[in-house]
Amino acid sequence: MSTIHSIAEFQALSPDLRRETEHFVEFLRTKQRSQTTGEREFGYAKGKVWMAPDFDAPLDDFADYQ
Repeated sequence: MSTIHSIAEFQALSPDLRRETEHFVEFLRTKQRSQTTGEREFGYAKGKVWMAPDFDAPLDDFADYQ
């Protein structure tokens, strides 16, 4: 499929399908970047994981077993 034909097909889509197509293209670009580098960027998940301050504290539910 030529680029011009692809653009014409894209323009014929409804706005919702265009948005969905744009998201899919973004997904493919991200996938391609991760495959070409092969390495994860240090700190890429920073701020996405959270642990409660009392994570190590004993659970009340197990008080009878301790």
